[in-house]
Amino acid sequence: MSGNGVDRAPASRRDKPYCYEHPRPAVTVDIILFAFLQNALQVLLIQRRNEPFAGRWALPGGFVQIDESLEAAARRELEEETGVQDVYLEQLYTFGDPDRDPRGRVITVAYFALLSADQVARSRVRGGDDAQAARWWNVYDLPPLAFDHDRILAYALRRLRWKLEWTGLGFLLLPREFTLSELQRVYETVLNEPLDKRNFRRKILAAGILEETGRYRGGGHRPARLYRFTAKAVELEQARRRFP
Repeated sequence: MSGNGVDRAPASRRDKPYCYEHPRPAVTVDIILFAFLQNALQVLLIQRRNEPFAGRWALPGGFVQIDESLEAAARRELEEETGVQDVYLEQLYTFGDPDRDPRGRVITVAYFALLSADQVARSRVRGGDDAQAARWWNVYDLPPLAFDHDRILAYALRRLRWKLEWTGLGFLLLPREFTLSELQRVYETVLNEPLDKRNFRRKILAAGILEETGRYRGGGHRPARLYRFTAKAVELEQARRRFP
């Protein structure tokens, strides 16, 4: 305000009276996509085309544009860099260590998703934009990752293990119909530990999240009974994902 009572501030400042000069961190999104493929828990990674970490493998992601939401940015980056689209994304966590990115002060919001084998088969994974390649990697046999993506991935894996033990999330990693042996294999792979067959079957059947289909799969000494997740279990898990 000048001595004659006229506001001499720039027009942009007058239009936004609460806009102050202050250092602004950049914001990125990173996406962790898990799938159960070839009897292994796998995660989708991209190979970076540009510095920093050119040639290093990383989670799909990138900078949030000034006019888009976080989730819109995550979906855009995922499609641009891997070709994958139309997946449900759940916000996982925000990572903001001051030195996590050599380009400057960058805060990243991580998103988490699971793809069934059917979804993977429908998706044409390919590197694009600033990703020179994209492919699935076994989560227990990963290359060195860029930035702090090893920490982000480890956190996502812990969240997945927790959800698998306490929710009906397994329906997202399996085909529509499956045997109890196939279900146990998913649990053992995600939890990274062997499970007693008798105890596992007793607990999973007592949980009330499975139902028999009335069909069997041949092979071995005797046909294996096929199960599916109940509609109620799927509905409850979908509700949890909408309101985590």
